[in-house]
Amino acid sequence: MRNFSTGATRDKDENKYDYEGFLSPLVIKRFGQYMHKNRLQADGKLRDSDNWQKGIPQDAYMKSAWRHFHDWWSNHRGYGATDFEGNDVDIEDALCALLFNIQGYLHEELKSPRKKK
Repeated sequence: MRNFSTGATRDKDENKYDYEGFLSPLVIKRFGQYMHKNRLQADGKLRDSDNWQKGIPQDAYMKSAWRHFHDWWSNHRGYGATDFEGNDVDIEDALCALLFNIQGYLHEELKSPRKKK
């Protein structure tokens, strides 16, 4: 039991997940900026922020992740990276895109019926 100077008490938290410690506010903010920037679709409409949770095939995540991994790797090696239109790909954008694909793949994996007991 934890006792606070105010007299309040709470149970111990040592065996509980520490989400606040596991995640970086800097990364979450930058990822949110990246995701918001990419909500605008080619048709000019703004997609819902959770649109990806409707379901994207894992193969699509895998192929996209490899492209963004290559952008990250190329930037890391000092070669720079460009998208299919020849625009420079910033290393932070490459990392955010890779994070998106990894998260999406894991989301699909976790909701898969074969994982349910």
